Amino acid sequence: MRSRTSDHAHSEVDRGRELRRAIDRTGYYPEVVADGVFAAVGGEAVVAFYVHHEPTFERDEVRRHQSVIVLTPSRLLLAHTDEHPGDDVLPEPYTSTSTEAITLSAVRSVVVTRMVTNPTSGPAPAVEAVLTIGWGGVSRIDLEPADCADPACEADHGYTGLLAGDDFSLRVSAAADGRDAVGGLLAFAESLSSRTRGA
Repeated sequence: MRSRTSDHAHSEVDRGRELRRAIDRTGYYPEVVADGVFAAVGGEAVVAFYVHHEPTFERDEVRRHQSVIVLTPSRLLLAHTDEHPGDDVLPEPYTSTSTEAITLSAVRSVVVTRMVTNPTSGPAPAVEAVLTIGWGGVSRIDLEPADCADPACEADHGYTGLLAGDDFSLRVSAAADGRDAVGGLLAFAESLSSRTRGA
């Protein structure tokens, strides 16, 4: 469940070898994961990356999931690998890896939430962080009945709502993933923010 990161947002040095080592260190089907990730990278330089390996609980089974986020000079790449039990089509256990490539100019928002304990004590490392990236691929509408200021009013005022983009979100905590994982996610977010500034 350890996460690895590399943050060299302003350097064009290719961090591909570091990314491969980080994938290997997780021990989670490294050949399969690396094959999917580097096919998506397509020969571009790896500017920054974040690898997050986590278990998922489904009834009485534990399945593992791995997310790899890669920043290249022109794109944001997301790769997700899951393991599955056999089914009617594939009787033996198998993995699935899906990748998505987003041009940096298409990234609309980079939302970072940091949780810091004892804030009155001054600056301190975050104990939890959430990175949410939006590029318009997935939108969510939250609706609720609209009302007015008159508590006696029984008229139908229709609905009010919020349209929000929520294409990718990742949450890490020092307790579950280690303090380095939180700092790593924040460093990756900083790299992405600097690359999408004014895009």
